[in-house]
Amino acid sequence: MDAQQTTAAAAAAAALTPKALIHQKYGTKACYRIEEVQQSVDSTCPGLVTPQQSRCLYRCYLSLPEFTTTSDTFPKKKDAEQSAAKMAIEKLGIQSTSKNLTPQEAWDELATRLSVLFSEEFLSSSHPLVGHFRVSLGRIGDHFGMIPVSAIVSCDVKVNNLCKVINPNSDGDPLLVSSYIRKAAKMSDSVCSTDEGFLIRKSGSYSPNILQKLMNHALCTRCSVQIEAIHIPFRDEAQIDIVTLDFSDDQYYMDEISQKLRSRDTSQILVSRTLGKASSEMKLYFSAPEIPAAPSDCVDVFSKAEQNDHLEPVLNKRASYLSGQRIYGDAILANVGYTRKSSDLFYEDVSYCTYYRMLLSKVPDGHYKLFREAILAAELPAVFTARSNWKGPLPRDLLCTFCRQHWLSEPIFSVKMVDPSESSCKLLEACKSSKLLRLSEEIKKTNGGIGVTIDGDLGKSSTFTCEVKLLSRKQVLILDSLSDATYKKESDAIQNAALKVLTWLKKYFSQLDMSIEKLSSFGLADNIVIYSANFSKEFATLLSICGPEQNYPMRRCGASGSNFLDQPHIKEKGTSLLKIEGPDSGVFPSHGSLTCISYVVTLIRKEEPLKEVIERNDEFEFEVGSGAVINQLEVSATQLSVNQSAQFTIELPSRDLILAAAAESSKRLSHLSLNNCFLEYSIKVLRVTEPLEDRMEQALFSPPLSKQRVEFAVRHINASHSTTLVDFGCGSGSLLDSLFEHSTTLEKIAGVDISCKSLTRAAKLIHSKLSMKSVMEPNIRSAVLYDGSIMDFDSRLYGFGIGTCLEVIEHMEEDQACLFGNVVLSSFCPELLIVSTPNYEYNPILQRSSLPNKEDDPEDKSGPCKFRNHDHKFEWTRQQFEQWSVDLAGRHNYSVEFSGVGGSGDVEPGFASQIAVFRRRSLQLEKKSSTDEEPSHPYKVIWEWNKGS
Repeated sequence: MDAQQTTAAAAAAAALTPKALIHQKYGTKACYRIEEVQQSVDSTCPGLVTPQQSRCLYRCYLSLPEFTTTSDTFPKKKDAEQSAAKMAIEKLGIQSTSKNLTPQEAWDELATRLSVLFSEEFLSSSHPLVGHFRVSLGRIGDHFGMIPVSAIVSCDVKVNNLCKVINPNSDGDPLLVSSYIRKAAKMSDSVCSTDEGFLIRKSGSYSPNILQKLMNHALCTRCSVQIEAIHIPFRDEAQIDIVTLDFSDDQYYMDEISQKLRSRDTSQILVSRTLGKASSEMKLYFSAPEIPAAPSDCVDVFSKAEQNDHLEPVLNKRASYLSGQRIYGDAILANVGYTRKSSDLFYEDVSYCTYYRMLLSKVPDGHYKLFREAILAAELPAVFTARSNWKGPLPRDLLCTFCRQHWLSEPIFSVKMVDPSESSCKLLEACKSSKLLRLSEEIKKTNGGIGVTIDGDLGKSSTFTCEVKLLSRKQVLILDSLSDATYKKESDAIQNAALKVLTWLKKYFSQLDMSIEKLSSFGLADNIVIYSANFSKEFATLLSICGPEQNYPMRRCGASGSNFLDQPHIKEKGTSLLKIEGPDSGVFPSHGSLTCISYVVTLIRKEEPLKEVIERNDEFEFEVGSGAVINQLEVSATQLSVNQSAQFTIELPSRDLILAAAAESSKRLSHLSLNNCFLEYSIKVLRVTEPLEDRMEQALFSPPLSKQRVEFAVRHINASHSTTLVDFGCGSGSLLDSLFEHSTTLEKIAGVDISCKSLTRAAKLIHSKLSMKSVMEPNIRSAVLYDGSIMDFDSRLYGFGIGTCLEVIEHMEEDQACLFGNVVLSSFCPELLIVSTPNYEYNPILQRSSLPNKEDDPEDKSGPCKFRNHDHKFEWTRQQFEQWSVDLAGRHNYSVEFSGVGGSGDVEPGFASQIAVFRRRSLQLEKKSSTDEEPSHPYKVIWEWNKGS
């Protein structure tokens, strides 16, 4: 055995927090009082006159019988409490960690602990093991006073910790722990063990008084109980089933379990650790396997895990995966036992639903689904935008839960502060390595050496990166997620790093048949280093029992024959939206909005009378565009306005997922064939909360800035008398839709975006307007929407009269914004280009004007002023935006003028939304394609309309 492992196990067992040490000594006599302290924060925003909101910190006062301590101020209450407790234990001279035991000392302590457990004084305590003594001391015959070793294992934490000091591997093997306890019993004079089986009793007899006291309590608590439990056969091909446990009158519940397992008696029963919540009594019960050695030698036989090879044929892989321990033979999952809260027997049913939810909780996104109570609707979000928008446990907590579920060490988060100058250097290098450099070099030859200019002040505040490491319980590194992104806040860096690891693990769990050789490259694709051999070893049990069908993927549905939308005819693959009901309120979910829906999921069998509601949620809120729900649900919800409802159908996901969601009906469904079944979702949009950026703008400006930007663009369209317009980054088509409210000279309009969902919404809006105005608006002859990146050139959009790009570039990285500017002016060559972007200097005014939200992240209220939208990669000051614009115009023979909307350009800090209008100096435009040059068409047509067709 490795000495370092033994020391680590001992330290882990002995280490206690300062607050826990105070509780050990004083219990309820220790009184903690928290005081809020408001700390003013200096503004770091350019042009900010009024100071920002103060920051809330916490101070703790700890009152003890002898004295009171006062902590320093901390951002978190728990840190203040621990600080006050630490000051107290230093005053009291209490050691924060106990002495590390050697294995031999642990053997002595274990023998002593058994003597304590079998003492008369112990029987007067509220320890859960006392319940087992009451039953045992009421028996007649050979088993009088006999306590199963498994009862000690399941009830006493100290015994388990001492066994881990003796051998860290015992934590994963109940058989090994039971063997150690039986050996320790032989070392004690006050207790003795049987030669066969795992039973221990007191060497002497108990006093009549203590026996009478226990019997009086037993007579008062007799009752007849029946509960359901899950039987898990050790053969993989055998199905799990429900068993009924009958505890009547004075029958010992472990006797009933041993009978169901066809074991000789309770002396052969072993018990796993507690599964699920620590407050529950959910455990796995199984029979001890046959040991091919004398009982006295059994400890040596099982001292090393690698010597258990002869037991592999009877290893229950499913039960072992569930518990993280070695479970042998058939097992029963039951929620029954004695607790400290009550002297009576605690019991609850365990259903199919319980079992499958426990399996689901071990999947990377399973805990998120369970917490949100939306197993068939929720998905682990693909992005972390802000705490106020994130619903459910935070990514860091989810990753910690995943590690505990798989008995790994707590994840290690290493946060690094990135110097502002380092960020600027990275940006410069990114621009140098892009197409932008090649384009700039060509321009230098013709424009007097003018190249790309990167302002060194683009990032003035420090940013953070975070690295995540996952280690086994033995501190062996299995995964290292390298930092590849920077964030303005330390907490955002941690949450995004955790989400990145969870997302990768989710992908891995859907491809469990992956070879070890492929595993390493699969991680490197996401900048995650996988130590393949170590990683595969930790998930060996999972790999041995689970195929791809066990990974709970939400599969695409294959419903066909129904229109997704009435008009235009656009269909998201696998989703059929049916029976849209309710008037159009005009308020639709949009990217970044918080949308609240109600939904019902019904299991239906084709052509047969099976219709079972398996999931219902009266209010379910999610952020549109974050991937927080299954794709079909988001696609459908974004086509509905508030108070509209609809239905859609999808193929059946895995059977396990259905039974996990089914709750009360899981028992009945478990016996039915689910062939020819599908799921029907009935959804209704209840309310939509607009993104933070929109809420801030609406609080200060009327009409909102979004409308003012559209009106600005429309004025320039009318003044130019252009007949063609392309909207770069058109999104849901707000600008294109607004054009129909004005009389213009436009004959052809086009939009480009990378989001198919937004383009689908835009198509619906524009088609409805064209249908209504086809007679009243004779000028518009064609409209087309393209799916593609605005950084790629498509010759079909070459030489348009007007190009617009409203509030788009800030959603790119800064080097991508530079690239877009060059591509649009050098390749697309519109006569007029209108670009708008937020003015960072105006943010403090907008943020002060927005209504306070109790759910907002407290960290957002301190430090530098934040961006207007969590999806913004940057926001520029007026000087930065003007420099970017002037450089672009000079390189591509355009003139540029500056304006804006919201506020005044003549009053500090300028317009809320700054706008640059580029005009091409040359009216003549050369043909982009020739006879020997193929036209470039990288964009995909999503929707097209032509007048008269």
